[in-house]
Amino acid sequence: MKRTGFSILELMISMFIGALILGGVIATYVSMKVTTRDTMAIGEMQETGRLALSILQRDIEQVGFWGTFYDEEFTDENVESPSNPSGDCFGGINNGSFPDSTPSNFRSIYAEVSDGSNVLSCISDSVENTDVLQLKLLEGSPVDVASTATDSNRYYFIADQERAEFVTGAGTIALPTVNSTVWPYSHHVYFLSTEEITINNVARDIPILRRLRLSSSGMQVETVMEGIEDFRLVFGLDTDADGRVNTYRSTQDMKAANWEDNDSILTVQIYLLVRALEPDPGLQLNSQTYTLGVDPDRRTHTFSDNFRRTVFSTTMRLNGAMSWNM
Repeated sequence: MKRTGFSILELMISMFIGALILGGVIATYVSMKVTTRDTMAIGEMQETGRLALSILQRDIEQVGFWGTFYDEEFTDENVESPSNPSGDCFGGINNGSFPDSTPSNFRSIYAEVSDGSNVLSCISDSVENTDVLQLKLLEGSPVDVASTATDSNRYYFIADQERAEFVTGAGTIALPTVNSTVWPYSHHVYFLSTEEITINNVARDIPILRRLRLSSSGMQVETVMEGIEDFRLVFGLDTDADGRVNTYRSTQDMKAANWEDNDSILTVQIYLLVRALEPDPGLQLNSQTYTLGVDPDRRTHTFSDNFRRTVFSTTMRLNGAMSWNM
């Protein structure tokens, strides 16, 4: 019985066709893997930027809102507050967590450019030449102290039409009148730092947006968002009292008089430089430039590495900060 099989030529042709098909499949797989990796990295940066801006926006838009306190300003006669806690954050006079008797307006919003050392007397590990933002605000909705227990680890603001008081939540809050409202009070300081984190068994220095939060035991640090490499602010000022922004100033150009005249600060422009947490081996930047702002003080960075980056920006309007005439 005669047996037949494939010739060497037929086998070689089959192997060649198979190799072509396999090569195509491998190339498609690699391409899809790279595309998926790039899409995930870009998506993560987009989510990081959006969330960071959302957190900042929530706080900034609350600055200037003082519940049901309707007097034109706070004075020694209509406000009571505890002493500022040990290790408090402050910049300039009368800029701690609570107002004091210093003859200067209490600042509900304030910023500095970090020198990398002792910023606001409470931060020693901030990234040099990035902005530090300090905010004092009422957070959330009023608290029904008759039916809801207060948090012993935070402070509250009691608001009446012509009277205000800062109190701790450690004890029972007694309301001065039946019309009094109680609001959670927050003092937040946002700044950038770095931390060594191990990702996929590789230790890397990661840029982080952090926040100091006022508590009954002082200012407590917490992580807000990883991957924020720069943080810059520009303030829109109303210098002629017509209710409109007529000049913009970066943090380093703001004067003490601007901070004390809270009513003149109408808007805040925020710029964030977001960086991927891990380098992309398929990407090589050669003198890639990122610019934060369009004003003369704009901050420009140039990189030659394989980290993906993108710039986020937005403008937020303040409610109209109330003056504190202490």
